[in-house]
Amino acid sequence: MTIWLREHLFAIKSALTHLRAAPGNFLFNVLVVAIALALPIAGLTLIENIRPVSAQLSIEPEISIFLTPDTQRSSATALSIPIKKLLKDQNISAKLSFTPKEKALAAMQDASSIAEVLSTLGGNPLPDAYVLSLSNQDTDKLEKLVEQLRTLPDVDVVQVDSAWVKRLAALVQIFQMGLLFMAITLGVVVVVVVFNATRLQVISHQAEISVTRLLGATNTFIHRPYYYTGAFLGILAGAIALGVIAASLQPLNQAIAEFAKLYASEFRLVPLGLLPSLALLGTSVGLGLIGAYLSVRRQLARAS
Repeated sequence: MTIWLREHLFAIKSALTHLRAAPGNFLFNVLVVAIALALPIAGLTLIENIRPVSAQLSIEPEISIFLTPDTQRSSATALSIPIKKLLKDQNISAKLSFTPKEKALAAMQDASSIAEVLSTLGGNPLPDAYVLSLSNQDTDKLEKLVEQLRTLPDVDVVQVDSAWVKRLAALVQIFQMGLLFMAITLGVVVVVVVFNATRLQVISHQAEISVTRLLGATNTFIHRPYYYTGAFLGILAGAIALGVIAASLQPLNQAIAEFAKLYASEFRLVPLGLLPSLALLGTSVGLGLIGAYLSVRRQLARAS
């Protein structure tokens, strides 16, 4: 164990010595890798902030049935009978609720931005309405049901309320697939950058490597410092990318706050949590190790 630890400490010291010999090249490579990592990290940060919002939205179909404004209350309440008959005929399990116009008006008056406007109208402009909450198993029957509801007497407008939520979920899924493709592509870019940086290091230390081999050093002993160099490059680039993305959220949140106020929301972007950040740092270290491993194996195999 002592020998193993001593060998790794020597490899770390050798890697740091190599970096001090050409700090400019190393920092430039760190910057290039950080830029490549920043794009998927930014996309992941956006998805992680949107995911809780989309999860809170119900994706179960809801149908709002608005009656004509002059419909009598007795006729409005009696309309539940033909609606339930339609549901029974199509074997649809749904929750039906009636919202009288007085209740709808009271709910809108609770919103301070709308109360003043409603008070100027001098009456209640809202109609009575029904809301049908369907299960996801009945979505294939949705269009036919909507068409039949529109033919009922005293029905003015039939609106499917949750279609936009499904579109949002589909867009999030497409964005996730695009992010995965971009992450794989930029991961390859990171490996190539580390590969070339390590190759140049091996070439510049070719004489040192030859002398080390004459002294009986094994291939593992010779390779190890370059593996640590790749790991250092990966973790520094990952840390810089995470820091830049986290810092950029503050000015973005200032712009988002003004937009969110229009929808009475307090939505804001927050940086990635500890576990996702550690996972991304581990991934960047892994990419650095892969690039260094492939480069060292290829370059030293040619030299031997």
